Amino acid sequence: MAADGNSNIISIAHLRQSCRSCTLRDLCLPLGLDNEDMQRLESIVHTRGPIRPGDHLFREGDDFHALYAVKKGALKTYTIDSQGREHVLGFHLAGELAGLDGIHSGRNRCNAVALQTASVCALPFARLEQLIHDVPGLQAQVLRIMSRELAASAKLATDHSAEERLAGFLLGLSRRYHRRGLSAAVLSLPMPRRDIASHLRLATETVSRLFARFQDDGIVAVRRREVTILDMAALQALGASFDLEDGDDKQRSPRLR
Repeated sequence: MAADGNSNIISIAHLRQSCRSCTLRDLCLPLGLDNEDMQRLESIVHTRGPIRPGDHLFREGDDFHALYAVKKGALKTYTIDSQGREHVLGFHLAGELAGLDGIHSGRNRCNAVALQTASVCALPFARLEQLIHDVPGLQAQVLRIMSRELAASAKLATDHSAEERLAGFLLGLSRRYHRRGLSAAVLSLPMPRRDIASHLRLATETVSRLFARFQDDGIVAVRRREVTILDMAALQALGASFDLEDGDDKQRSPRLR
């Protein structure tokens, strides 16, 4: 069932303090905005949560009202086809946006469910749209995020081997964790193997077999949902062509730590 509408509307004074001290501010929409523009953005944001694992933030077909910046936890977006099969579209970690697919049609085109207990910052799109026209820095940031999502979706449709897909997926997660100030080498996965497999267009058994092979080859160490990258160079050699985070920071590959 979708999360209810009893959002926790917080005061503007508290919000300003919250956004400006947030460790995610350089990963989310406020990137590069001056103080005046930040205040205008803060005035429209409200928080939702906690969203418990298995609860939905929105469902396919819901009216589109807002974009959501993940503040804590992780979300999975997915669709269900006519045969009842689930197709995982992506995973949204802290500091990342969900809901962009609803802009064109005015309805959400997928489902968003919490993988871990999550909270989000909701940006009502009608008000955000006006700010985007008035604040050039905000417009550029939204376009950058949309471009990155389109590029990742296009890469999923390309012809890559199973090994390249899983290695590239782990590389992308490593970069995303690194941008948050976390270890680039120790990845605590919020999603199960079957979700990774669905996202990468692979069978769950294939993903499990590849994790075992990567471990045997000394590339990673796997303990349940914790994956430790032992040989970043080998992982990059396998997955660089399928790195879903291929972007501005690609030349600054994270180092093991």
